[in-house]
Amino acid sequence: MLEVEMKFPNADFARLERHMKAWGAAEDKAIRELDHYFNAPDRDFAHTDEAFRLRRIGAANFVTYKGPKRDAQTKTRTEVEVPLGDGDKVADDFVKVLTHLRYRASGVVRKHRRIYHLTRGDYALEVCLDEVDGLGRFAELEIQAPEEQLEAARAVLLETAAALGLTVSERRSYLSMLLAAEGKP
Repeated sequence: MLEVEMKFPNADFARLERHMKAWGAAEDKAIRELDHYFNAPDRDFAHTDEAFRLRRIGAANFVTYKGPKRDAQTKTRTEVEVPLGDGDKVADDFVKVLTHLRYRASGVVRKHRRIYHLTRGDYALEVCLDEVDGLGRFAELEIQAPEEQLEAARAVLLETAAALGLTVSERRSYLSMLLAAEGKP
């Protein structure tokens, strides 16, 4: 499955919330996400444009791999996410496995996220309003689509961004922005 995504910095949450209400979007309960990123022993994900993380949402744990970005306009990439068991012990044990496999921790992204769900152009679309510690406010638009629907999904994403008045996108990941802000490569 492909993740077709765009991220916009300095988002005006009040304006976007008005759009979500007008469009009849369903809002999830606000969550706190802790994303622990790791780098592989055989290659540098910063150079290959990949990502590998353990996401913690309360007691829930998820492992996610993201492949390299596939185009210059959006952050379209392969995404595979696998739920793990819940709780601190499961997360700690998974990190131990990674350490034994010589994966290295590369950073932690902390954010408060509100997710709105709506349908646009036959696609389930998420609009995430993120407050990222150390970076500020961002709006993320995301569609999950199979390979054969990439062009149509991308068109819907671009049309939605334009309808929301979102024009200046950010292609870097939160992790790379945080590392840059800290003066790390």
